[in-house]
Amino acid sequence: MLAVGDSAPNFELKDGSGTLRTWKEFKGQRVVLYFYPKDMTPGCTKEACSFRDHKNVYKKKNISVIGVSPDSEKAHAKFSEKYELPFILLSDPDKVLAKAYGVWGKKKLYGREYEGILRTTFVISEKGKIETVFSKVKVDSHASDILETL
Repeated sequence: MLAVGDSAPNFELKDGSGTLRTWKEFKGQRVVLYFYPKDMTPGCTKEACSFRDHKNVYKKKNISVIGVSPDSEKAHAKFSEKYELPFILLSDPDKVLAKAYGVWGKKKLYGREYEGILRTTFVISEKGKIETVFSKVKVDSHASDILETL
């Protein structure tokens, strides 16, 4: 997993509208990049809605929020529309960005082991360096927990 002080990897991924997004368009901005397992699931919905509910505070602090999961562009579009999410969701079906950040790995659920997204958030500085890593995420309060550290 990437750590504080590492450079944020470049990416080229599509968002929910099919627009190709690259890291270059966010250079010079502070970014909260959060990786989550799946659209429309209870924990991921709580986390996304937490960011949505704090959108004005993030905006005042000039921080962009970006969510990333392996879901399709179409799934992201439905998720964004249903919950009125005011930020970009990137589709990473080949797990290229998740692997670059080191957040694709082994998980356990009900004694079953499988590979998936390790719910993790990175705060990235205007210079493209990782400032903070949140690997123990409480989905209900995650957006406010991040704000408390900034």
